Order: sequence, then structure tokens, then C-alpha cells
Amino acid sequence: MRLVSLAAAAALALSISACSTLDKAQACLESSQVVTETISRIRDLGNDPAAMEKALDDAAARLSDLADKVGNTTLNEALTDLSNTLEGLNVRDVDDAVDAVQKVVTDGATAAERIARECT
Repeated sequence: MRLVSLAAAAALALSISACSTLDKAQACLESSQVVTETISRIRDLGNDPAAMEKALDDAAARLSDLADKVGNTTLNEALTDLSNTLEGLNVRDVDDAVDAVQKVVTDGATAAERIARECT
């Protein structure tokens, strides 16, 4: 009977850790995807300040939502930091748009590196 209990406990521990790994794997995949899409989208809107401003707001909200869902502290911080950067950008004209693209690419690359380190 004691052997059965130990086996059941071991199986439960294994299934819990497998779920945790799967959750982290999913969070890694989604985090990388959102950051990559954000950088690409903002780059494509360099000549349209109004569309870029909306895209920045949308991306910040998406990153923030994802950060709230991931259980991993490092992923949460990387996503939250990038979301805060995007929220802080104001694009009123083409010059602001150029500056925003540079900031998003730089900070997005930093976030991507943090995510990659955590997920490998």
C-alpha cells in the first residue's frame, strides 16, 4: 500500500512538472511571437504617425495582457518592460515616428534576448 502511495505521489509530481513546463513553453512561444510581431508592425508604419500611435497602444495592451498570463517572472518582466516603453511613446509626426521605430527595435531586441535566455 505504501509503495502504491509513493508511486501515485511520484506520478502526480511528474504530471504537475510536465504541466508547468508546457505552460512555460507556451508562454515562451507566445512571448517571442508577440515581441517579433510588434517590432515588425511598428517598423512597417514608419511613415504613418497616426497608425503607429494606434499600433503602439494596441501592442502595449497585448504585451500587458500576455504578461499578466505568464507565470514566469522573467517573461513577465520582459513583456511588462516593453509594454511600458510602448505606452510611453507619443507619435505626433514623422520625426516622432522615426524615434519610436528606433526605440521599439532597440527595446524589442532587449526583450527578445531576455525571453530567449529564459526559454532555452
